[in-house]
Amino acid sequence: MQLLDIEGVNNLIRGAEKEAFHLELLDDYESPGGDQPYRNWLAEGPEDDYAWFEDWLGMIRDITAGGAVVRRARVVTVPLTDYQRWMLEITENNADAGEDVRYLPRHLTDSHRLTADDWWLIDDSIVSYTVFDIVGNWVGGALTSDPRIVAYCKEVRDYVWELAVPYRDFQKSVTE
Repeated sequence: MQLLDIEGVNNLIRGAEKEAFHLELLDDYESPGGDQPYRNWLAEGPEDDYAWFEDWLGMIRDITAGGAVVRRARVVTVPLTDYQRWMLEITENNADAGEDVRYLPRHLTDSHRLTADDWWLIDDSIVSYTVFDIVGNWVGGALTSDPRIVAYCKEVRDYVWELAVPYRDFQKSVTE
């Protein structure tokens, strides 16, 4: 495996020609070195300014304008943690930028059919496992094109995606 820094992972995603798929499995991604927007949300409530998110959203717009699909599946515990409630609120921005985001309540999955880590699958040929440092900061990705690992991640993607609920439907179901 090759270790990529954050910019390397973003370049990998940016280079998707057909599809970039992200699987998220954690209920909380707060880290000591980041997530000020999350802490602001906890203290002050809903945001009006998402300028901090614009680099990501611009990248998604560019990828989708180029013809590639960006999909994200979040496997979450219900009831949602504060972090996941915040993510649900800001995901409107992802959807507006062109990401197809879906949610899957953890209790509806067979945990043996999931991976232990988050990852990106790029063009059904490269997997980048998310790498966090010891205190929880995202530091990059562990890249592989091993055909067995890629095939396994495709199988997990297909399993999760079939069960997952589109973002807006999930949002309605947890806010009603």
